[in-house]
Amino acid sequence: MTVDIRKSLLEFSERFNQEIERFFHFPEGDERRVAEAMHYSLTRGGKRLRPFLVCETAKMFGTDFEESINTAMALEMLHTYSLIHDDLPAMDNDDLRRGFPTCHKQFDEATAIIAGDGLLTYAFEIMSYPQTASNPEIRCRLIEMLAQAAGAFDGMVAGQMLDLAAEAYTSKNIRAEELIRHIEEMKTGRLLRYAVEAGAVLGGASREETFVLVSYSRKIGIAFQIADDILDATGDERSVGKTLRKDAAQNKLTFVNLYGLEMASKVAKELIASAIEDLEPFKDRAELLRALARYIIERKH
Repeated sequence: MTVDIRKSLLEFSERFNQEIERFFHFPEGDERRVAEAMHYSLTRGGKRLRPFLVCETAKMFGTDFEESINTAMALEMLHTYSLIHDDLPAMDNDDLRRGFPTCHKQFDEATAIIAGDGLLTYAFEIMSYPQTASNPEIRCRLIEMLAQAAGAFDGMVAGQMLDLAAEAYTSKNIRAEELIRHIEEMKTGRLLRYAVEAGAVLGGASREETFVLVSYSRKIGIAFQIADDILDATGDERSVGKTLRKDAAQNKLTFVNLYGLEMASKVAKELIASAIEDLEPFKDRAELLRALARYIIERKH
């Protein structure tokens, strides 16, 4: 069974993007500016990998797009909030995101901070809607999982903090590769993991099936970040759509900086091969997820 993952992602993105407008209204007063900044950042393109994973995982278990779109939208809003804040001068200080001016460049720094806060808050409002899941226990579970995935104890926020502090950690005899894997699993991988876990919950997957999907997601999460690090070192800025060559300039702790391009690529390929093997129990139902894993390390942006 051959799958054109680029076509599948494009078709999904077009369908997903059409749904965005129904989640937005724009106040008449001065507060309209933050809604515009939220909408601007959410609609500046993007591969939509996380919502795609939510919907495709749920679909594997018989749950259709309409039943998973709210969870997928909330996750993409939360992801977009993290990008807005990552781009701020106090963080990565980026001028470009997805080929467009970053939120703080298009608006201003204070508005960007508030827009990120707005998307984060709105994500949880959407998750609370009865349309997200008719069973309130499932909604509560999805909300709890998302808070943990995004949070400061074992989630994305913790990964971001470790990423900022990585240079100090390397001076304390902590093994660099172990630290990098830990950072990348949380900073990038944690929301990818949530995507498949949420899809599994929406679809009513068994504990065993969910365990397999989590293993898959953890591996593609690290591989995704390695691929990003490789693109930062070798990519074309116009294609990638953001400022490149920053990891080396900032002496960031990455697989590329630690082992070089060839070894980093080898590690990513091994992770993807293992992730694909994890999906064997699902047979043809998981073909899109296998194709997505391959795409993660083959992409040029």
